[in-house]
Amino acid sequence: MRTLTISKELRFTQHGSGKHLLIALHGYGQLVEFFSKKFVDLTNTVVVCPEGTHRFYLEGTSGRVGASWMTKEWREQDILENNNVLDQLSQQLIAELQPEKITVLGFSQGVATAARWLKYTDLQVDRFIAWAGVFPPDIPFENLETLPISRFAVLGKDDPYFSGDKADEMLANYRNFGFETRAFQGKHELNTSLIQQLCSYD
Repeated sequence: MRTLTISKELRFTQHGSGKHLLIALHGYGQLVEFFSKKFVDLTNTVVVCPEGTHRFYLEGTSGRVGASWMTKEWREQDILENNNVLDQLSQQLIAELQPEKITVLGFSQGVATAARWLKYTDLQVDRFIAWAGVFPPDIPFENLETLPISRFAVLGKDDPYFSGDKADEMLANYRNFGFETRAFQGKHELNTSLIQQLCSYD
């Protein structure tokens, strides 16, 4: 199979103001137009939500559209391109905003995308929040020296994708490798009050 190098554009939302920067990566089948609304109440923070470049109809061939970061098809190239585009975006944001603190939050599928990027990038991130997602198995937990020292793993107590022993095992793994864990009363979703706690530096 042959390939051709092309240029693409990245969609992202940006709102808020302040000396802190939050880069939030959405989950599978979400669009940043709606995902970004979970972060509107943050103070002293510029919130940027980039959108995965794979878009598709959520049901059938019409109706609601969602986006994703990658699939199993040509995954290594998608991972590389995700890393590159997130690096380009962050460099532009730092030049424009000159933030004092940087937080990266990944939700669901966005956890793996964020972790792979943070492993690859030279960007100095102060906090990493892994929300309702599995740490990617292609990055050994033992090899986390490039990740932020401040690390949190968050999971809803009624998350249908991670329940019972599966949830306990996942959170235990995160704790064993330097993540503080948080649980909240909810399903596979973001919790506004907990976001405010974990994303605040004041």
